[in-house]
Amino acid sequence: MPLVVPGITSSGGDNKTNDWMNKLMGKNLGNTTNETTFAKKDLPKEHRIVDSDGGMMTMDHKPDRLNIHVDKDGTVKKVTHG
Repeated sequence: MPLVVPGITSSGGDNKTNDWMNKLMGKNLGNTTNETTFAKKDLPKEHRIVDSDGGMMTMDHKPDRLNIHVDKDGTVKKVTHG
């Protein structure tokens, strides 16, 4: 799991995005939360999971929607809002 240090390895900007990035980066999504997994049930209502390798997604902008970009093995690589 990659080391995430707020303000150093995460970009500046929106605090809610940074908070989610710190919770999710390097983890997989699953049914329970532990050191390597984050429970899907604990995600905000407005979220979508996107394939980082060019997965398609709609272009509608919803500022409160959490976008979770995952790689082929399901590891979270990027978190954005919109």
